[in-house]
Amino acid sequence: MLGIISDTHENEEAMKMAVKIFKDRNVDFVVHCGDIVSPPVLEHFKGLKMKFVFGNNDGERNGLIIKCKTLGFEEIKDELEFGHKGKKFYVYHGTNNAKLDAAIKSNKYDYVLTGHTHIKRNEKMGSTRVINPGALFRIYPYTIALLDAESGKLEFVEIKRG
Repeated sequence: MLGIISDTHENEEAMKMAVKIFKDRNVDFVVHCGDIVSPPVLEHFKGLKMKFVFGNNDGERNGLIIKCKTLGFEEIKDELEFGHKGKKFYVYHGTNNAKLDAAIKSNKYDYVLTGHTHIKRNEKMGSTRVINPGALFRIYPYTIALLDAESGKLEFVEIKRG
């Protein structure tokens, strides 16, 4: 199982709840689709295997790069490609619609994971499934997603306000 989270925007209370869900559900790893905002909040993800991409609100890029390295996470990038359970993934925050659309329409990926809009999305476009887990900021209810890449089963999980 793969955890998907995006647009956390330093909402530490919601991040802690999301991390607990990921740990309770024994996810293989978590993909963060951008807008972490500041390096200190990366501490909340300790104990999880993480992959990150930058979002448009991630102004402290060097700090985020250093903190990811310090915590043993994979290098944070603008976009990311990886394989998991025989499926090909592309991750991009989604700031540039043309770039996102090109990746989706390329039919090179089984899954495109994105964020930016804060609106959850689960849409099949050609041979590619586009997933936005929603956000932990601004639009309520806050949501994350859990994906079984082999079966395609996707679950959006609401993060309740404290």
